[in-house]
Amino acid sequence: MMDDMQTMPKYKSVYLLPNLLTSLCLFSGFYSIISSIKGNYTLAADAILLAAVFDGLDGRVARLTKTTSRFGVEYDSLSDLISFGVAPGILGFLWGLQGYGRLGWLAAFLYVATTALRLARFNTLSMAGSSSKTYFLGLPCPSAAAMVATSVLFCNYLGMQEQVHSPWILGMMYGVAFLMVSNIHYYSFKEMPWLRQHPFSGLIIILLLLSVTAIEYKITLFAIFLTYILSGPILFPFKFLKKKTPEDITHTTEVQS
Repeated sequence: MMDDMQTMPKYKSVYLLPNLLTSLCLFSGFYSIISSIKGNYTLAADAILLAAVFDGLDGRVARLTKTTSRFGVEYDSLSDLISFGVAPGILGFLWGLQGYGRLGWLAAFLYVATTALRLARFNTLSMAGSSSKTYFLGLPCPSAAAMVATSVLFCNYLGMQEQVHSPWILGMMYGVAFLMVSNIHYYSFKEMPWLRQHPFSGLIIILLLLSVTAIEYKITLFAIFLTYILSGPILFPFKFLKKKTPEDITHTTEVQS
């Protein structure tokens, strides 16, 4: 009996806390889908934003507690596909793309497909050890999903409760789908040396940002994510003017191969 117990596999790589946060992210994405189907688009958008919070926490908690694992990486990717691919795709289609017919549901499908491709490329680069800690290659899918969600919230704030023929949602869905699989770099905010060197000043800035966001989050979050998404294409040409570092050269070579 003791021999049989010793030969049983021990799932030491399945850690509770980070995977619990990933599960909460998945639950929020699934709840967003249910809310979209029921026609509660504001709640569906809020659920996507909540999923982004949990997604940002699970990786950081895993690194801080040294509980990173291959299982957690794979589970996180599957959760992200639901929460930041399927859920925003359904929300965007039901809220503002139904009036476009085939063009509308193709935009939603393209968004979901590019999210899956974005996650697959990210995992491949991470396994090869060629991913950068400073920049993301292509628009991160949580930011793309947040752009869809905050667009719905912002339009609702302007009094557009339901738009079955929205040009903004159509163009935005195609735009973020392209940016996710592009070679445009986006700052990752994983390493912020200034914040470590000046923690008190950083705390004040964070509190100010939270205060401004709390005033009217539908406007503030929309402006924040729109600025972040536009920062990639705007700053991308300046990257070629800078002298490439050895890390950038290695990263570019791995991507092209």
